Amino acid sequence: MANPFSKGWKYLMASFDQKIDENTDPKVQIQQAVEAAKKQHQEITSQAASVLGNKRQLEMQMDRLVKSQDDYAEKARNAIKLADQASVEGDSEKASQYSNTAEVLASQLVAVEQEIEQTKTLHEQATQAAEQAQTQQQQSEARLKEQLAEVDKLMAQADQAEMQQKSSEAMQSINTSLSPDGNVPTLDGVREKIERRYSDALGQQELLGNTVNDRMGEIAAAGTDMKASAKLDEIRASLKSETSSLEAGKKAPNQAAIEDAEVEGGDEAAAGNADEKGQAGQK
Repeated sequence: MANPFSKGWKYLMASFDQKIDENTDPKVQIQQAVEAAKKQHQEITSQAASVLGNKRQLEMQMDRLVKSQDDYAEKARNAIKLADQASVEGDSEKASQYSNTAEVLASQLVAVEQEIEQTKTLHEQATQAAEQAQTQQQQSEARLKEQLAEVDKLMAQADQAEMQQKSSEAMQSINTSLSPDGNVPTLDGVREKIERRYSDALGQQELLGNTVNDRMGEIAAAGTDMKASAKLDEIRASLKSETSSLEAGKKAPNQAAIEDAEVEGGDEAAAGNADEKGQAGQK
């Protein structure tokens, strides 16, 4: 089971690093990256130099061993010659001494040759390591040059980003300063309030006017109805009087005269209506 304190500590450190990255000046980070790249290249160069130095050291050691080999071989040959010459001369003691010396020199020569073989093996390994180190050093140098070439571009971009940020902050400050104060009424708000009150007043006035007109219309209609009723009463009274007169006479001639009169009256009414229609058409 994971330790909660360890997890919490790692989370806090990661959050802290993120906050630092967000608030750090990009130019400072660029300089840090450049210094880190230079330091890394310096370390690679130093390691490559150490590998090359080891190769050079083995080469110098090889040269000394070869010289020692030649020296021991030459001394061994001279000792053998002197031993042979002493034997010819009959000096057995000197011949024995020279022979012993030749054997010692031969042993040293064998040791030197073995050391030469070992040194050759180490030199081959050092040569391969030196080639790899040189390749890595060259790659590191090329990478560093590319990074240094990008520094000016990144610096320019950082300047542009900084200017853009300052411009955005300035615009935000302007917008904040121009925003209306919540404690003070705005002109738009006052205008809306006035228009709403004026509209309400017009609506009330319109409703009141419609009510008055309706009442006036009712009064006018009531007067017209009264006049119409009076007119009907007058016509009924006239009809009753005419009916009484007719019933009183009850004579045929009078009846015929009445009918003729009614016919003439109908014709006159029709003619009158025709005249009225003609006049109306002319109008």
